[in-house]
Amino acid sequence: MANSDRPLLAGDGTNSDISNEREAEEEDALLTRQNTNRSNRPVWREYMLLGWALAATIALVVLAVFYQHKQTTQDRSNDTDSPKATGKRNLIFMVSDGMGPASLSLTRSYRQYEQGLPIDDLLTLDEHLIGNSRTRSTSSLITDSAAGATAFSCGKKSYNGAISVLPDHTPCGTVLEAAKRAGYMTGLVVTTRITDATPACFASHVHMREEEDSIARQLIGDHPLGHQVDLLFGGGRCHFQPRNEGGCRADGVDVISMAKDKGYKYIHTREEFDSLNGGNGVKLPLLGLFAFADIPFELDRRNQNDVYPSLEEMARTAMSALAAATTDNDKGFFLLIEGSRIDHGGHNNDPAAQVHEVMAYDRAFASVIDFLEKDDTDGIAIGTSDHETGGLSIARQLQKDYPDYIWYPEVLSNVSRSAENLAHYFKRGPHKDNLTSEIIQQEIEVGLGITDWTSDEIASVLSAYQGLEGAKYELADMISRRAQIGWSTHGHSAVDVNIYGSSAKHAGALAGNHENTDVGKFLHEYLDLSLDDVTEDLKMKTQLEEWAWMHVSGPGKSSQVSSFAKQHGSDSHRLQIEIEETDRAEL
Repeated sequence: MANSDRPLLAGDGTNSDISNEREAEEEDALLTRQNTNRSNRPVWREYMLLGWALAATIALVVLAVFYQHKQTTQDRSNDTDSPKATGKRNLIFMVSDGMGPASLSLTRSYRQYEQGLPIDDLLTLDEHLIGNSRTRSTSSLITDSAAGATAFSCGKKSYNGAISVLPDHTPCGTVLEAAKRAGYMTGLVVTTRITDATPACFASHVHMREEEDSIARQLIGDHPLGHQVDLLFGGGRCHFQPRNEGGCRADGVDVISMAKDKGYKYIHTREEFDSLNGGNGVKLPLLGLFAFADIPFELDRRNQNDVYPSLEEMARTAMSALAAATTDNDKGFFLLIEGSRIDHGGHNNDPAAQVHEVMAYDRAFASVIDFLEKDDTDGIAIGTSDHETGGLSIARQLQKDYPDYIWYPEVLSNVSRSAENLAHYFKRGPHKDNLTSEIIQQEIEVGLGITDWTSDEIASVLSAYQGLEGAKYELADMISRRAQIGWSTHGHSAVDVNIYGSSAKHAGALAGNHENTDVGKFLHEYLDLSLDDVTEDLKMKTQLEEWAWMHVSGPGKSSQVSSFAKQHGSDSHRLQIEIEETDRAEL
């Protein structure tokens, strides 16, 4: 064999005679049982050389591991050091209300089925997962949205129902208020009422979340600190207008007129939203209320796209408007974007409504990533949930026999309207006075895609439709059972929720498992804000004004609402408003 053809470790053949002689001696020794006369010193020398080589190799490996550990430690230190601002920057905080880890699994598989995607196709959120969060409040192991959002806005724990007030009922300064004081522009974008718990916690302070009349006034600047929010997009005209003008305020105050007097441009139609031209040239402050109460579920909104803007559209417009407004500023903007109605899909136990809400939120998250990548100003997006809703399980055992390992996304794909929307139709639609089993059967087949209904199911819907809640629960369960999706509650659960970041490097401090207050602390540290200064200012002003600004709807309102909430739960107001406003719901 030529030298070029030799195996890598074969040697060069220069010692072949010595090797042959040594082999012959060892063979003679084996046959005669006599020791060879060859000296042992060359063997020990080889052992020594081998030991030296082994020691050198080990030393090199140890040095390499040490160097790699040092580099990794340094990188991690750089990631998790205090993220205080060193220049102009933007912070976009995204809340997926009620979305737990199971919601992501449900939506990912559904989307793959519906769009014919491979099993390794991911949501945008999947690519930005960095950690998870514990969610308990001071009053319960299971939080509500108010306490959850207070943990984000103030970086402190509080009781269920608290809107940026602490357990001793004193106000706590929020990241939005501190950002405004520091010179940042600010915005809130949601798909529920703009007065709902999560947005309320960033720019208002009341004892209980049900005080939405008071929250509305604070959001537009009737606030101890004055004007705080430059841009507001969402629903909730109800709490901005008196009852005699089509709203639901009991005090007769026209908050929309108040907002205009304070300099806000007010819009409420799709045409007016489109006229904003994607946020280019928008004059702030701006108040956009696009629904009487909540913007419809995405499953229903997509069929009314000419009436309501999507979460992604509102997010893109808000980011562009705020970026343009800060072009000549040395500070950027703080923006809250909430996928609010994921929570309501969970409350209703409606898997079809929820997957479309999560996909809508994922598209909004993707739009934020796109904005940050293209924008010249440094910025970051952090996303998380205040809690999980519904106790979602992507499996359901329907019989006593051991179940098959399967669920059916095609059932959800056949649904064209939410259970809530169909229940509204039965309650307030053209057949409300003569609803029959035949009408229910027809609408279920068309709206829910269910053709194998049973007479017992139709009877249950018919008997429940007088009480809206019961009807939508019955309809949602018809979907869930056929898809083999399980739920443990119509309320919240204590499941840890995911944390997402646009940049794993800049959001390294949130890697791993955290209390929800750690998310809040990260937000104000990223912008180098002092919440304590805002808190002290709030306390001073509330003492001087005897808390009047915290219950402007009328004396005694706070205590009455607190009692109501204790009896019915912190989500009772949402349900009550939903029932009262069904005659205003777009069917």
